Amino acid sequence: MGTSRNQTAVTLAQVAEAAGVGESTVSRVLRNHGSYSGKTRDRVMTAVERLGYVPNRIAGTLASTGSRLVAFVIPSLSNIVFADVLRGAGATLEEHQYQAVFAVTDYDPAREEALVASMLAWRPAAVMLAGYEHTERTIKMLRAANCRVVEMLDVDGTALDLAVGFSNRAAGRASAEFLLKRGYRRIGYVGHDLDRDTRAGKRYSSFCETLSANGVPLADREIYREASSVERGRLGLDLLLARTPDLDAVYFSNDDMALGGYFHCLALGIVIPSQLAIFGYNGLDLGRVMPQALSTIRTPRVATGQLAAKLIVDNAPSQVIDLGFELIEGATA
Repeated sequence: MGTSRNQTAVTLAQVAEAAGVGESTVSRVLRNHGSYSGKTRDRVMTAVERLGYVPNRIAGTLASTGSRLVAFVIPSLSNIVFADVLRGAGATLEEHQYQAVFAVTDYDPAREEALVASMLAWRPAAVMLAGYEHTERTIKMLRAANCRVVEMLDVDGTALDLAVGFSNRAAGRASAEFLLKRGYRRIGYVGHDLDRDTRAGKRYSSFCETLSANGVPLADREIYREASSVERGRLGLDLLLARTPDLDAVYFSNDDMALGGYFHCLALGIVIPSQLAIFGYNGLDLGRVMPQALSTIRTPRVATGQLAAKLIVDNAPSQVIDLGFELIEGATA
């Protein structure tokens, strides 16, 4: 497991040396100001890319006294999961006089890369991200930065520095095992973009592997490229049942979509769970107050944010902490 906390941030002088030019030339290229040749620009940008250099936009006094800025780079604000993580981290950071700022990637790795570069330019004390999957340049920049890195909401992978969360693969496996033990054999899936939401992708893969290992392959699936929502869950189940009407259970990528599926069943008079079982993921509060409590996996989102912030405040050694999850039997499966 790598660590970024003891490394020194790449300097302008190191870029100049690697490119074989003076520091002033590097500065002109990065500011796109003044005179330099195209060949010189190419050499400078190649060195920047290779070293993972990020220009420093703040005064030297801030860097010398220690930054109190913590950058959150999260996939979404429409998903309450990330709001819960921010809420958990916010109180701890505020108590210790850290200032949190955030940016939203919309599950786009290239956008995450650009936002990480922008955040690192302010020399934060820490960068907090969702999951382990980043572009090669994002990883280079984070490793080269003189700050803590916390990857949250997953433990299935290799952390750059600190990681706090739970196993998405274990959650997918537990969901499949629960449905199988309840006697369901015609199982479908409704979800959103599995390439962008890599944690949902891990749950889905593990879910399908567990079904197949027990001689019950996934019967059908409906996956949207758009972000998850209640509406997408309802539409997805409608399409799924139109193709495969004999399903006896459906696994949804999260509780939002599961709620949409539940509304679809209510509208059509499909009796839950005797005619169709529904299983979600996240354990949102809304699922507990439905007419039938949602069967789902509850994840410790607030606790993830709290612990991640505490590790930063305490300058803890590099480590991975698995907080686990809770399977909620509910009444829809």
